[in-house]
Amino acid sequence: MSNPKSSDFQLTTYNRQRTKIMQFIDLAGQQKRIKDKIDANIAAILDHGKYIMGPEIGIVENRLADYVGVKHAIGCASGTDALLLALLANQIGPGDAVFTSPFTFIATAEVISLLGATPVFVDIDPQTFNIDPVKLQNAIRAIEKSNASIHPVPATNSVAGSATTALKPKGIMAVDLFGLPANYHRIDTIAEEHGLFVIEDAAQSFGAELNGKKACSFGNIGCTSFFPAKPLGCYGDGGMCFTDDVRLAEIMGSARVHGKGHHKYDNVRIGVNGRLDTIQAGILLAKFDIFPEEIELRQQVADRYTALLNPLSNIQPPTIPQGYKSAWAQYSVLAADEKQRTDLQNKLKEADIPTVIYYPKPLHLQSAFSELGYRKGDFPISEEISRRIFSLPMHPYLTEEEQEKIARTMGNR
Repeated sequence: MSNPKSSDFQLTTYNRQRTKIMQFIDLAGQQKRIKDKIDANIAAILDHGKYIMGPEIGIVENRLADYVGVKHAIGCASGTDALLLALLANQIGPGDAVFTSPFTFIATAEVISLLGATPVFVDIDPQTFNIDPVKLQNAIRAIEKSNASIHPVPATNSVAGSATTALKPKGIMAVDLFGLPANYHRIDTIAEEHGLFVIEDAAQSFGAELNGKKACSFGNIGCTSFFPAKPLGCYGDGGMCFTDDVRLAEIMGSARVHGKGHHKYDNVRIGVNGRLDTIQAGILLAKFDIFPEEIELRQQVADRYTALLNPLSNIQPPTIPQGYKSAWAQYSVLAADEKQRTDLQNKLKEADIPTVIYYPKPLHLQSAFSELGYRKGDFPISEEISRRIFSLPMHPYLTEEEQEKIARTMGNR
């Protein structure tokens, strides 16, 4: 890993030249550092002309697999496709129940429904915002025992709002929200007890760690996204699946190319058009050269935020449990209530400081999942957090002066 101080001159030069407008995520600053490498990688791809599944795909897969510490990496077209491929590899379909969080981006539960399976939502831990293992255990038992009094369950074709033996527990899709890994020690134990697979939705946590083990290495399959705003992002859509299981790797490698067998017209399974394109792989290779350094810079930014915001009585900074290392995809804070959040966001907006709410409405209350029959109050922690949370600018190139301005604006410092 390179030392963040080794690039002090580069960062100082950029900071002197940068625009005065504060950025929520500063992709331009990053690009300025590595533009020559990006240009060279793209030029090489244009020269060899292998735009689909070119040699850069295998190179980036191998480099990222080594970084994560797994045997296999399968590049694909998006983080959503990564989740879809993982579910296809686990043969998910109608009648299957997959347990996941309602406090996340829709893609997590969307892919479950796309395959005809049923997302079973489980409320979150109020400190980490990740799936609560105790409630997860209850949700699994509610489905197994057909007893909705144990935990809220989806409505079915039998009695609306009650559990049914028609749903079979098959897997857990845990989300590493905002860059912090879920509690996989507890989750894996629960999964083994009930015979379930585990998929790690690490769309926001590539580069994070749990007790020294990298995100994307947990569960049967880890999935990440290379959407431009992610800690490691390309300049379009992209994603990747990670696993130590050669059988799962072979299925996902086939499924991303229409279920390809020995050649493109030998289709051995139903798949999708889900390949990572070669130009995006070239961009990822350029960005990955500075990625370990950027993770350290993100940690420095997070530490400064926490030191500045801890004295403020109107804000609750994020909590990172012992043994965890966040990738800091977002720095998300809690206001006392929805009104105070609105007031703080307005103050920041007046000072030209951008903020974003992730996420304003939990998935169980969204129209897309109305057929599941969940009601307001089913997942009170997710609902409360959605009314209080908002995210501040977070990227490796955020300056101390900018952070001091943010804290001063929020607390009249």
